[in-house]
Amino acid sequence: MTDADFNFLRLLLHLRSGLALSLEKRYLAESRLGILCRRRGIDKIGLLVQRLRHGNEIELENAVIEAMTTNETLFFRDQSPFELFRNVILPEKLASNAATRTLRIWCAAVSTGQEAYSLAMVLDEMAARLSGWKVQIIGTDISTEVLERARAGIYNQFEIQRGLPIQMLLRHFQQNGDKWQVSERLRAMVELQQHNLLDPSSHLGQFDVIFCRNVLIYFDVPTKTKVLAALAPRLAPDGAVVLGAAETVIGISAAIVPDKQHRGLYRDHRSSHAQAASISLPVLPPAAVAPLLAKVSSRIRA
Repeated sequence: MTDADFNFLRLLLHLRSGLALSLEKRYLAESRLGILCRRRGIDKIGLLVQRLRHGNEIELENAVIEAMTTNETLFFRDQSPFELFRNVILPEKLASNAATRTLRIWCAAVSTGQEAYSLAMVLDEMAARLSGWKVQIIGTDISTEVLERARAGIYNQFEIQRGLPIQMLLRHFQQNGDKWQVSERLRAMVELQQHNLLDPSSHLGQFDVIFCRNVLIYFDVPTKTKVLAALAPRLAPDGAVVLGAAETVIGISAAIVPDKQHRGLYRDHRSSHAQAASISLPVLPPAAVAPLLAKVSSRIRA
């Protein structure tokens, strides 16, 4: 692959998906796109790029984006976000949404569905308390290929062993040969849609909880800012955003702010939780400032 071809691919991926492909990842592009070329009977990556330059093969562009998108995920990944969901977010929403008895959750970049089904399992634990509630889990991803896998809810033994407690496996999965399928009841709790985080998302509505984990790490700062700015209007008042452990909004977005009491939890900057978490110092009149400064100074001298 020539330098010109690689730079074209970097630009295409950034414009279409937000993915910031560094120069050091050239080997990754050659490896993944080499596989794509062999699958499609294209002799070399240069010919693939030549077709992409014409700009009239959207399906091929999508295939390139899917090939270059990292879809690493597992059940109950990192554990702490799900404890946060179970012990902090859900009790809040049970109280604040008691009148409407509705709960909407968005799993952005849902990949092959493990995160969405993990949340569904947590909600199933609280089925008695959520009786009569309308609960929606919306999972979105840019890749139609991984969404099809998520809809099927079929996982191999390796995928099942990564993070899924044995009691949940026995309760929520049926074995089919050497693979396992999520129960029909759990699959019915999750609605999956194709969506690019760079595209408008108003059609999705508002959500009480947004999981957008381990996505921002693949974007440059301007793209992170754009994505976070798009998430904020989708968040209901006093809603919650959960990001990945290596992700933050600090220095990137003022629309969503960290919750001071719970690491990894973020709020709309206007929410009561965000305001309550911030420390508010009284504003003193000028006449009261001088005596205080004098007292401090005398203690320092002593």
